[in-house]
Amino acid sequence: MAKLKHNKLIRLIFFGNYFYGLCAVALSIEANLQQRYPLNSLLFYVMSFSATVLYYSKAYIMTEVSDDHANLRSMWYVRNRKAMQKTQLFFMICLSACTIYFISQHYGNILHVTLNEWFLIFLFPLVSAFYYGVDNSYFGHHNLRNIGWLKPFIIGFTWAGLVNIYPVLFYCIDTGTHYAPDLVSLFLFIKNFMYITMLCILFDVKDYAMDYNQDLKTVVVKLGLRKTIFYFIIPLVIIGLTSFLAYALHNHFSIGKMVINTIPFLLALMVAYSMYNRRSIFYYLIVIDGLMLVKAFCGSIAMSYF
Repeated sequence: MAKLKHNKLIRLIFFGNYFYGLCAVALSIEANLQQRYPLNSLLFYVMSFSATVLYYSKAYIMTEVSDDHANLRSMWYVRNRKAMQKTQLFFMICLSACTIYFISQHYGNILHVTLNEWFLIFLFPLVSAFYYGVDNSYFGHHNLRNIGWLKPFIIGFTWAGLVNIYPVLFYCIDTGTHYAPDLVSLFLFIKNFMYITMLCILFDVKDYAMDYNQDLKTVVVKLGLRKTIFYFIIPLVIIGLTSFLAYALHNHFSIGKMVINTIPFLLALMVAYSMYNRRSIFYYLIVIDGLMLVKAFCGSIAMSYF
């Protein structure tokens, strides 16, 4: 890990949040396969990638960050601010152009979108907007990010919507059909919600000292590292794994399919135990966040070959 902090490409991919965009695309593909829908057109994946990079880069582009040598990511944004502002503009134009094109090509289908579908379309952007904070003269300023214990659940909920709900919604609008989520869709949504929430809580370990000093009551600050791992993370992983195995047995999954889908849960347990040692920022970005990519690959392989 020590050599990675000097690698310019690695810094660009992870500090520039392109890795998150890749995870969003991979998890969306997994969701389509698991819900037995055809893959979407390239347009959707370009929109998903662009929106993810824009959202995650916003916190560093729009706020002042110090040239702190102890914080490699903040220091990288200070030194590459102009370049990142240009890429933000590029992705904003790309997302806007794709959205306008999609609306122009499917205007008739969009007019027949139901109220339930509109609710799902707007729910997750609204939640994500309140995460960073919304200033309104009537309602005041609301920032869910400052509610430490709630933060990972908001992120997990938004990610689950992006990679579980939107791929199928997009496909339905694209083909002129209606989105009718079933129990399988609900199970997969909860599965991603719980899994990504767990990763977010592990990621908060990195900022434990800073959050404690700023009186930000994250799960790690409230419980402490040991209790977070043994009373929260591990039970959450075990519940997720048990739920999956019960679902797999009920639906008569093959042994190979079950084994491959259990890999992300087992790796999550291993990573949770590893958090007792001090880790670099790249460990969190590559190993912990990388579990999203592992989950997507395992789920896609299991659906495609088993």
